[in-house]
Amino acid sequence: MVTALKLTIDQLEALPDDNNHYELIDGELLVSKAPGIPHQRPLGRLFYWLTEYLVHNPIGEVIFGPGIVFDDYNGVIPDMVLVSAERQHIITERGLIDAPDLIVEVVSPGEQNGERDRQLKRQLYSRRGVRDYWVVDPQLKTIEVYRLHENVLMLEATLRGSDVLTSALFPGFSCAVSTSLLDSFLSSDQ
Repeated sequence: MVTALKLTIDQLEALPDDNNHYELIDGELLVSKAPGIPHQRPLGRLFYWLTEYLVHNPIGEVIFGPGIVFDDYNGVIPDMVLVSAERQHIITERGLIDAPDLIVEVVSPGEQNGERDRQLKRQLYSRRGVRDYWVVDPQLKTIEVYRLHENVLMLEATLRGSDVLTSALFPGFSCAVSTSLLDSFLSSDQ
């Protein structure tokens, strides 16, 4: 019987910087390309809405693409996180050392990427106690909202069109999915 060799965070950090995005989940190396505009656009818009909310409700901090090292075999780089004021101690110079309150992942094109975010990463984030997990899919123009219930991130809603994104983590926060996040500012004839 052949067993797969597990990589460690130390081995991951020793890899050359080649413009790829490297993560480890249970010692398995995951590689993806740098994100493109369809990936970054909704992320930027969501960052705007959340930071605008936090200006008036200073309950935490939103951070783009921080590394999170959970242990020797699990290190990821989510697209965006929110760390509550009470959990600021998990932020270090190198990244986060524990689960943030909210993780946002924007699905890159390809079935494997969607499956990675919806299954593999969701399972890891469940085990680590992430309270809210939002999966933004620019191709489907949806936001899947997962909430932690009994140590499992369960799909609570799939939002699209005129649906409104809210969260118990952000009392009073609301953002229309279509006009605020997933519709392009450019019309098709430009």
